[in-house]
Amino acid sequence: MEDDDTKQLSIYRAARTIKRRENTLYNALKSIYDDSIFVGEILQVWPDLPLLANLRCGLWYSSKFHSTCYFKSTDGHNNNWSFNTSRLNLHVAQLAGQKGGCFIVDATRRGKRFPDSMSKTIPIWTCVLNRSISNHLNKMRQSAQFNDGEVSTSDEQHCEDTRQTSVDWDCSLHLPLWVSETEKASIEDRLDEWTRQLEASGADIASLASLLKKPLRPLWISQKTVIWLNEVPDHDSWDFTPIILVSASASNDVVQQHSTSSEFSWNYIAGAGDDEESWARGLTPTLFWNHAYEIINAGPVLCNQMVADIVEKDRVYRARRGQIAPQVTVKASKLVENSVHCLQDDSVLPLDISTINIDLNSCDEDCTICWLGSTSLAVGKSQTAAASKVDCILNCDQEPMSASLRHDKVYLHLPMVTSKFDRFSLLNKLPSAVNFAKLNLSKGKTLLICCNNGEDISVCVCLAILTSLFDDGGTFDGGSFFSETCITKLEMRRRLVTICKYVVNARPSRGNLKQVFGFLSGGRAVSEKRLHSQDQLLE
Repeated sequence: MEDDDTKQLSIYRAARTIKRRENTLYNALKSIYDDSIFVGEILQVWPDLPLLANLRCGLWYSSKFHSTCYFKSTDGHNNNWSFNTSRLNLHVAQLAGQKGGCFIVDATRRGKRFPDSMSKTIPIWTCVLNRSISNHLNKMRQSAQFNDGEVSTSDEQHCEDTRQTSVDWDCSLHLPLWVSETEKASIEDRLDEWTRQLEASGADIASLASLLKKPLRPLWISQKTVIWLNEVPDHDSWDFTPIILVSASASNDVVQQHSTSSEFSWNYIAGAGDDEESWARGLTPTLFWNHAYEIINAGPVLCNQMVADIVEKDRVYRARRGQIAPQVTVKASKLVENSVHCLQDDSVLPLDISTINIDLNSCDEDCTICWLGSTSLAVGKSQTAAASKVDCILNCDQEPMSASLRHDKVYLHLPMVTSKFDRFSLLNKLPSAVNFAKLNLSKGKTLLICCNNGEDISVCVCLAILTSLFDDGGTFDGGSFFSETCITKLEMRRRLVTICKYVVNARPSRGNLKQVFGFLSGGRAVSEKRLHSQDQLLE
């Protein structure tokens, strides 16, 4: 059985190796560039409508955006549908009301035509807003009828408009054809509750109702959509305010190889703008579009070096003007920002990266391990762990340490893999890791948590231990503070920032952090639904 698991894991790793070779920086940027041409063509169909990017993937697909928005695909996943009052995106509805509609650009890597953010999250959002506006208009109509004998002429006209508008206002749920009737019925069963949540959130529905003359309604456009240019209707002629959802990426499941007019060849990546930390090498959408023609014409061989030069020149430019510009070699500021992004929500105050001071004195002389202040906890690489001056070692690497290297140190080997290989590896091992830490820290011993690179898994395990066994001031209390505290994403994010202050090269991945949060929140399964339920504690 063990041989079969090893074989399967080896095949999986081989597949990921091949995928990494195809997902080069040049392939990603060239795919984005080609998809942006399609986005530009769609914008010419209704040139008066503003263009918005759905963060963060959509921001790569055009050089000019009017604004941004944030609709999460996870809020539209099957059986996990949600209307999140911490991401109301009311500015989108207001802008659409002012301009008569708007475009929203996003993309998906999954071989689908549209991401779930467009298939379900945004349609749910438009329907809930329409229902709240309709309720507001009905209340105004009833109030006008009650005060009918006391209103002025202008008020009478306004009330008459309100009566007519509230009757014709479309409150139905509009979903694309590929969403099943069963799923649509399940979503409709929740609409009333989501509408009550919106109205209880304190959102300014009255201002929204005054701006929107027609109900919101989504439309879907992808690279497979056929548009007859001689039959394009004026958006003002529709009886609704269009939210035109543009999926920038091609939906082909098979990786396509393209040849350019020169000697370069490249592989197309659908939704290449997604998960930019894994491929962009510090390049931002703004930087890319400032140098797009240079980068694309440079070809795959020169692309990486050209991007590195662009990123470094931009860093120097900003540093000379006193702006935030962390050194490339000291990655903590950038990595802290990327790491906590998955924990950050509109309901939480944004993290000011400039306030984080990297404590380089926390590392030992050869920078093999990093100490977390006076907590008796250290994080480092498993290759050099045995030579470190610690009392105990918690080894999270796949490979065990040699018995001769452990000397007389207390040692526990808990092999863990990142969430990309096993979604529950950390979650299943964290109870044993915390118990081992508690047993030894209570005796006044120092503990080193190590993994293969000392940047991801070990940092996540350290976060679980620090949160479970230490109080708010960083003093070991065996879990007393943790047992009396309801852990939220805000608290976990704050402690992660503390760890990243000392662990200079910290790179905790999103999937691993979700497992840690699942453990700390007492859940066996890590899901976006559970994370959303914790968000409500912050509202």
